[in-house]
Amino acid sequence: MEVNNRRIAILALAAIAIYLILRYGFAAAPVLANSPLWLAIAAGGLPLLWELLLSLRKGQFGADLLAGISIVAAAIIGEYLVATIVVLMLAGGQALEDYATRRASRVLAALARRMPQHAHLAAGTGFADVHLADVQVGDMLVVLPHEICPVDGMVAEGEGSMDESYLTGEPYRVRKTTGAKVISGAINGDEALRIVATARASDSRYARIVQVMGEAEQSRTPLRRTAERLGGWYTPLALAVAGGAWLWSGHSERFLATLVIATPCPLILAIPVAILGAISVAAERGIVVKRPEALESLPRCRTFLFDKTGTLTYGEPKLTEIVCAPGLDRRELLRLVASAERYSKHPLAKSILDAARAEDIELTAASHFSEPPGRGLMASVGGFRMEITGRSKLAVGVQADVPPEKEGLECVVLRDGSFAALFRFRDEPRKDSRPFISHLFRRHAVGRILLVSGDRESEARYLAAAVGINRVYFSQSPEQKVEVVRRESALAPTLFVGDGINDAPAMLAANVGIAFGQNADVTAEAADIVVLDADLRKIDVLLHLSRRMMRIALQSAIGGMAVSAVGMFAAAAGWLPPVEGAVLQELVDVGAVLNAVRMAFPAESFTDY
Repeated sequence: MEVNNRRIAILALAAIAIYLILRYGFAAAPVLANSPLWLAIAAGGLPLLWELLLSLRKGQFGADLLAGISIVAAAIIGEYLVATIVVLMLAGGQALEDYATRRASRVLAALARRMPQHAHLAAGTGFADVHLADVQVGDMLVVLPHEICPVDGMVAEGEGSMDESYLTGEPYRVRKTTGAKVISGAINGDEALRIVATARASDSRYARIVQVMGEAEQSRTPLRRTAERLGGWYTPLALAVAGGAWLWSGHSERFLATLVIATPCPLILAIPVAILGAISVAAERGIVVKRPEALESLPRCRTFLFDKTGTLTYGEPKLTEIVCAPGLDRRELLRLVASAERYSKHPLAKSILDAARAEDIELTAASHFSEPPGRGLMASVGGFRMEITGRSKLAVGVQADVPPEKEGLECVVLRDGSFAALFRFRDEPRKDSRPFISHLFRRHAVGRILLVSGDRESEARYLAAAVGINRVYFSQSPEQKVEVVRRESALAPTLFVGDGINDAPAMLAANVGIAFGQNADVTAEAADIVVLDADLRKIDVLLHLSRRMMRIALQSAIGGMAVSAVGMFAAAAGWLPPVEGAVLQELVDVGAVLNAVRMAFPAESFTDY
């Protein structure tokens, strides 16, 4: 029997409202006023009790079990309002859990939506659409401009570029010429390509990512919820005291009174209220909490794993150095190159134009512009024949004049066929990356911080040294990132921060996954928390917010349970009858909830960074 917790919660809430109206608005007779409560207990309480019995058979028990026993006890002694309130809290909490589970399944749905369902099978000079599952190894396919590559393959005809950043973490477009490998899930550039499939869709790179995400979702072992951990000792204690009171006194009323006052409503109510307050405060600061229990897990995370591109860096290469040939003027060369690059669609062109604008350089009109794929850019500017290309494309005699290769990206500038300058680029770390990493060690008791990047070794190690991280994993595929997270999670609770589809499986495997921005639907779906602004200070806000939330939640829950425990022993001793115990329990509940509501009224600052 499947229980619809959402409907039960709505039914219980409606029953309580009708009862209050009948009882205090119309002074109705008890039988009439209690009738909606009886309906809620019968229609909602009984299915919940059945589920609890099934859990008990499996050896699972916690605060929910005591709540179920409390429903029965309250109904037996005629405290129908108390029983209905417990039904509401029990069903409401489980409804939130059901919602979180449904959200998790949307991750794989988002991946499926992104992947094309059909491929273009080459046929003469045109093509015919076929279902993706029908594509065989060796088939010739056409990938149109700006389409997602459907399978792994090799370029057979055409020249262009593909954006593989979703899958590899590299922030640059990759040139594709005849013989170049292409991977499924990459976004094609402006030119149509013909590719030969080297793997079926089910065996391609993108499909493997989907598979890894599914495995990560199924095998994920989140930290035990706070209520579960507290209920693990409170429930046996309450049952032992209630049972002992009955055996010692011989009066069943003491058993009922003890359970009524021991009903863990502060535990069931206070923690969700504090969490909802924290979610609201986070939203006001541009932080979307998608999995509420992540806020409970976050303060216990001791290992932080960061992606590189777009997380600790800006995700855009910047011109960092211009090495000129002897006798040539740097500013003049920047003017000539930028004048040519403004006609280019190459990703590095924007960096050069930004540098020229930053120096207020006035550009000159260019002529005879051409940009053959894989060969670089050629144009006539200011009477000079300018060529911007790669080191490997140079003639042997020219290569001897070019400075030694260093980390990062570069392009070589030729003027009238002679070496003129070497432009170097880097995806620079955010200005606050190094202070933020240092702050995590000093103020948040983080034990280990790792950089896990799909980028090359030189780039990953450069960034790690720049921001103060000494544990580096480079050239990591999505599958390898998951393995790193799993190994670290076996040692301590983990937090993973990233921004691309290649990070999504690792986010699912970590105890808490945080996505920067919503550049990729899959990443946002896979993450427990989404930081809408790519600002590392927001993570610090989140850490302080979760700490305050847990402090207030535990104050409310443990404080309320402590009062309930005192009342529980008083009831066991016969000093507190069932009705008075129920009234006291309601007062404790109100106090616990009011304290938890403080979370919705934020402190002036949630950061010390």
